[in-house]
Amino acid sequence: MPDIQLQRTLTLKAVVLFGLAYMTPLIVLGTFGVVASTTQGAVPTAYIITTIAMLFTAYSYGVMARTYQVSGSAYTYVRKSIDARIGFMVGWGILLDYFFLPMVIWLIGAAYLGASFPTVPSWVFLLGFILITTVLNVYGIKLAARINSLLMVFQVLVIVFFVLLSLRHIVGTGGTTALFSMAPFFNADSSFSTIAAGAAVAAYSFLGFDAVTTLTEETIEPKRTIPRAVMLTAILGGAIYVLVGYTTQLVHPGGSFSDADSAAFEIAKAIGSDLFGALFLAGMVLAQFTSGIAAQASASRLLYAMGRDAVLPRKLFGTLSQRFQTPVFSIVLTGAIGIIALFLDVLSAASFINFGAFIAFVMVNLSVIFMYYKDSTTRTECGFAKGVLVPLTGALVNLWLLTRLDEHAVILGLIWLAIGAVQLAFLTKMFSRQPPEVDFGDEHPAPAPLAAETA
Repeated sequence: MPDIQLQRTLTLKAVVLFGLAYMTPLIVLGTFGVVASTTQGAVPTAYIITTIAMLFTAYSYGVMARTYQVSGSAYTYVRKSIDARIGFMVGWGILLDYFFLPMVIWLIGAAYLGASFPTVPSWVFLLGFILITTVLNVYGIKLAARINSLLMVFQVLVIVFFVLLSLRHIVGTGGTTALFSMAPFFNADSSFSTIAAGAAVAAYSFLGFDAVTTLTEETIEPKRTIPRAVMLTAILGGAIYVLVGYTTQLVHPGGSFSDADSAAFEIAKAIGSDLFGALFLAGMVLAQFTSGIAAQASASRLLYAMGRDAVLPRKLFGTLSQRFQTPVFSIVLTGAIGIIALFLDVLSAASFINFGAFIAFVMVNLSVIFMYYKDSTTRTECGFAKGVLVPLTGALVNLWLLTRLDEHAVILGLIWLAIGAVQLAFLTKMFSRQPPEVDFGDEHPAPAPLAAETA
């Protein structure tokens, strides 16, 4: 029987659209209040800084994707180019993202519903998000796969209307000259330190731009297309975030809100009446709901892969439900972790997630430097500037942004890494042998459906 292989049918356009859909463009409004309050009213500048950092990192992802055309992303790149033990720790840091990302998504959705229905406690909405998405992931998420494209179109329409209504509001209140102002970029209340802290939080909006590397085996001319797709996804995503941040900041100067977690909802009602406010709320909640399904499915897939390969306890994480053929334990555990959101706000939760992302971004940049010195082909293709200077700059910028995160997030992140180090010591008998490798391929039966089905 002939082997069944993935077909190379995806073009550059299709891959870029996948990357943008994974990033969920509407998230720039979902976190606007948090970034604005952190930067003291300089949202677009925060996104400019973050976009620059992501472009350096996108270049490094492109280099590594050309070299290693396999799944696993940062985990695989670091493991193969630097060291298996360091790769394990990077994978452990990525697990932090996957494990807690659904929690942040549900928290943002609950915050917006709570702002719209203030008489209902926010914890009711949060638990509702967790319960519904957990049940759907246990049974399967084919419904989410069917509506994903429609959701992307809806998100774009909401963003376009939001920007147009913002422009109308600005012209109506201050004339056409009000459209051009430096205040959203820097003002009397903002400072370099506040903008840097906001940039660290803004990185949450870019999570997933590197996901296009997982489509390598289905892309036409992947060695050329994937690096371009990663770069274009970061550029287009950053442009959207800066534009929306600028116009929204003009509508609401400064960073003071009655509720920063749901600030964009109040702005939506101010620029477009209650009708547009309701439309915006529907778009935001739907986006968070569907993203939560995909994020929880992705997290459970990663936990299952790690359990199957004995990186985590196999009896708990490496088995599928006989009835549903899904990793029920991992799905339920991810849902249970989401309950922690009852004690957090969006700023703390997003910072916690970004800790793992910055660790991965720093190490992918460093992987390119290691490849430059280890591999003659990389050295010839990149040269010293692209093989060392560019990735080194990306690593330093991401490391600097990591230090700008909320201190509690950094402390919790370091504790998470310490737990990973203990697990690594156990798996390698005090670092005396190589750790087991997580296999992201299809040699083993995978839980159905997977996160990729939502894309």
